[in-house]
Amino acid sequence: MTSKPIFKGVASALITPLNENGVDYASMDSLIDWQIEKGINALVIAGTTGEGSTLHDKDHRDVIAWSVKKIAGRVPVIVATGSNDTSYAVSLTQFAGEAGADAALVVTPYYNKATQNGLVKMYSTIADASKVPLILYNVPSRTGINIEPATYAKLADHPMIRGIKEANGDISKIMKTAHLVGNKLDIYSGNDDQIVPILSVGGIGVISVLSNLMPAETVAICDKFFNGDVKGSAELQLKLLPLINALFSEVNPIPIKAAMARIGKCKNIVRLPLTPMEENNFAKLEALMKEQGLI
Repeated sequence: MTSKPIFKGVASALITPLNENGVDYASMDSLIDWQIEKGINALVIAGTTGEGSTLHDKDHRDVIAWSVKKIAGRVPVIVATGSNDTSYAVSLTQFAGEAGADAALVVTPYYNKATQNGLVKMYSTIADASKVPLILYNVPSRTGINIEPATYAKLADHPMIRGIKEANGDISKIMKTAHLVGNKLDIYSGNDDQIVPILSVGGIGVISVLSNLMPAETVAICDKFFNGDVKGSAELQLKLLPLINALFSEVNPIPIKAAMARIGKCKNIVRLPLTPMEENNFAKLEALMKEQGLI
C-alpha cells in the first residue's frame, strides 16, 4: 500500500439523480448525506454509474463543483475525468483539482483505444498536468482495451499516479499487477463480485455500485476482512452475490438507478442511449431487494 492511500475501504460510484430538467441536485444532496451517514469511506462523482459520459460539459463541471462543496471534506471526493480525448481529460482533471477534489479517476480511452505505449503517454500527460493524484480505471468490457501489468509497472513511479480501479475480471492478471507494482500503487476492485478476492491479494478496497444501495453492508465486507474476519467477509460477499448479479443484469447504471428509485432516493431516469430497466429483469431485482429487507 502506498504511504497515504486516497481512501481505504469502500467508495460509492455514486449515481447522478436526474429529473426532467437535468441534474436533480436536491436528491443529490440527500443521497450524499445518506451515504456518509451510513459510513461510506469515499465518493466517486460522475463516473460510469454517475452517467458522466452523457453529462454535458457544463453539467459535468457543475456536478463536480456542487458535490465537492456538499461533501465538504467529510470523506474523500474522487472525480471521474477520463476521456478518449486526452486534452479534454487534462482539462477536466485540472478543473477537478481547482474545485477541491481529492483525486481523479481516469478511464482508458474508449473507441479510439490505444497501444500500451499510448496508454503510458496518455496517463503520463494527464498526471503531469494534474494537481491531484490519479486512480487509473481499467474496464476493458466497456473500452475495448486492457491495461497490461507491465504497463502499470511503467506508470507506478509517477508521483501523481497512486491507484488502480481494476475491473478486468482476470484475477491472475490482477495478481501479476500486484506483484509488479508492489506498494507503489493501491489496488481497488472495480467489480462488486470480486471484493474479497482482490482484498486477498493485497487490494485495499472497492469502488462500488452495490454501495449506492447498501453502503453499510458493503463497508462491512471490507471492515470484516481488514479486522481479520476473512470468513465473515466472504460469507457476506456470497450472501449479496445474487443481488450484485441482478444489479448487472443490464448495463450499469440501469439496474442501480431502478433500485435507487424503488427505495425513493431518485427518479428512475437515465439518459439515452440508456433506457429504463426491462420489466422482467426489474421483477427479479425487486424480489432480491425484498429478500435483503430493502423494501
